[in-house]
Amino acid sequence: MNQDWRQRAGTLFKCEKQPAHGTRGMVVTNHPLGSAAGMEMLAAGGNAVDAAVACQFALTVVEPMMVGLIGGTTCHIRTADGRHTIIDGMSAVPLSGRPDMFHPLAGAAPQVFTAEGRVNEVGPKAVAAPGSLLAWCLALRQYGTMPLADVMQPAIRPATRGFTVTPYLSDCIESAAADLAKDKLAAARLLPGGLPLKAGARLVQADYGEALQLIAKEGEGALHGGSLGMLLAEHMQKTGGFVSLKDLTQYRVVERTPIRGHYRGWEIVGPPPPAASGVHIAQMLNILEGFDLKSLGFGSVDTLHLLAEVLKIAFADRTEASGDPDFVDVPVERIVSRAYADQRRAGIELSRAKAWTPGLLAKEGADTTHLTTADASGTVVTTTQTINSLFGARFIVPGIGMVPNDYMSNFDPRPGNALSIAPGKRVTTSMSPVMALREGRVVYALGLPGGRKIFPSALQALLNLIDHGMALQEAVEAPRIWTEGPLLEVEHGVPEPVRRALAERGHKLQVMPTVAGGMNAIQFHDDGSMTGAACWRADGSPVALSGGLARPGVRFVLPG
Repeated sequence: MNQDWRQRAGTLFKCEKQPAHGTRGMVVTNHPLGSAAGMEMLAAGGNAVDAAVACQFALTVVEPMMVGLIGGTTCHIRTADGRHTIIDGMSAVPLSGRPDMFHPLAGAAPQVFTAEGRVNEVGPKAVAAPGSLLAWCLALRQYGTMPLADVMQPAIRPATRGFTVTPYLSDCIESAAADLAKDKLAAARLLPGGLPLKAGARLVQADYGEALQLIAKEGEGALHGGSLGMLLAEHMQKTGGFVSLKDLTQYRVVERTPIRGHYRGWEIVGPPPPAASGVHIAQMLNILEGFDLKSLGFGSVDTLHLLAEVLKIAFADRTEASGDPDFVDVPVERIVSRAYADQRRAGIELSRAKAWTPGLLAKEGADTTHLTTADASGTVVTTTQTINSLFGARFIVPGIGMVPNDYMSNFDPRPGNALSIAPGKRVTTSMSPVMALREGRVVYALGLPGGRKIFPSALQALLNLIDHGMALQEAVEAPRIWTEGPLLEVEHGVPEPVRRALAERGHKLQVMPTVAGGMNAIQFHDDGSMTGAACWRADGSPVALSGGLARPGVRFVLPG
C-alpha cells in the first residue's frame, strides 16, 4: 500500500479485494466465469482481443441483467504496434422511429425522458437496433487471431449446462421482479414459483445456448439477417416493437478516432462522440490541472468540493452539446480547449457550491458491464457493453432466449432537442473505456458500468492514480462521489465530518451504498509485468497468466 497519500487524506478506507499479478496476460471482468473465458483464450495462444470477445459472450450468459447480443458496445483497442481505435457498436433508433413516437410523461422535467406508460422503458417499443454482436465480430475479425466458434465455447457451456447464481444476480432479479413477472418466459426462468432465483441456484438457458451455437456456426449473420433475426423481427412486429429485419441488416459498426487529453504529463485516451466520456474527462482534467489536488489530499473537503463543481460544469455542457455527430454538431475542440477550461475554472469558488449553466454557444441506464484484457505482446482492450437498464426491456424474445435492450429510454421523447428521436441516430453514452499513457506507453487501462456516473467515476480513478499515488487496488475501491447538480451523492466511505463540511459549503448530500458499478483495471509495470484489479461493487475477478513454456531443448528422459 502507498502510505504517502494516506498522510494527506481526508478520507481513509480499507480495500476488500486482492489484485492479481502476471507477466503473460491479464483478464478482469465482473464475473469469475467471464474472466475464466478470457483466460482460456490467452492460455490457448490467443491475444487480448480474442480474450475480450470470449469474455463478452460469456458475460451475456452469467450477467444477463447487464449485457446481451441485442445491446450496445463501446470498445477501445490498443494494438501491439501502439495504434488506438474505438469500435462503436452503440444501439440506434429503429429506421421507423419518429421524433413524436412517444408521449412525454405529463409534468416531467426536461431531463426526464420517461414516456406515458413507460413504453420506452419496458416492453417491445423500448428496444433499439442492436450493435453489440456486430462490434464483437468486427473486433475479432480485424484484430483477433482465433475463430469465432472457438471464442464462443466458454459461453455456450454455462448457457446449456447452467451456472451458479451469485447473490449479486439474485439481488438484481429481485430489483426487476415486478416487470419480469409480466413476461411469461422471463418469469419462468428468473422467478420460479413466483420468487427470484436464490443465490446458489442453478440457472440453465438452453434456448440461448442453442442460439449461441447457431451464431458460432453461421456468424453474426444469424442474428443480423438470418433465422435468429427473423424470430426477433417477427416478435417485434407481433407485439408493437419497432426493430425490423431491415434494422438488423442495415446497421453498421463505426471505427472512430479516440479523444486525447493531457494532464500533468499524462495522455488520457478515450472514446469520442457519440460517447460523452472522452471529451468531458479531458475537459474536467483541464480544469483540475489548475489545482494542487495532491496537496489538498484524497477525500478532503476541498478536493471533493472541487470534484463536485467540475462534475456540475461537465454535465451542464453535456446537456447542451452531447449527441450523435451525424445528427448534432458537437463542439469537441471548444470543450477540450485550455482556454475554455481557464474560463470555467475562473468561476469556481472554494468556499461555496454553485449552480452551473451551459457555457457553450440525457437519461441513461446504469446497468452495464465492463472488462479489461491485455496480453504479453502489448495488445490491450478496455470495453463496456450493455442492454441499458437492469434486464433491459425486461422480457425474453421467444425462440432465441435473449433479453433485449431498452435504449429508446435514452432518447428525448420531445422533438427538437439534441437527444430527440431520429431514424438511425445512435444513443449518447457515458461509457468510458480509457487508457492513461506516459511517454507513449500504456500504464493504466480501466472502465466500469454505471450510466451517467461512469465517466465521473473513471475520472476519480485517474486522479487517485495520478495525483494521489494510490496503488491500483486502492484506486478502484476508493469511495466515490457524483453530482450533476443540485444533489451530491457520496458513498458511505466518505466520513461524517467531511460530509458535514461539504453541506456547510452548500452541497445537498445523499449517502448512497454505491456510486456507479464495479471497476476493472490493469496496470502495466516497467518490468513487463501487469497488475489487475476489480472492486467490491460487483463480482469482479482479476485473473493473471504467468509462468511460460519449457526452456528450449529441455526434454524428459526416462530413467534406465
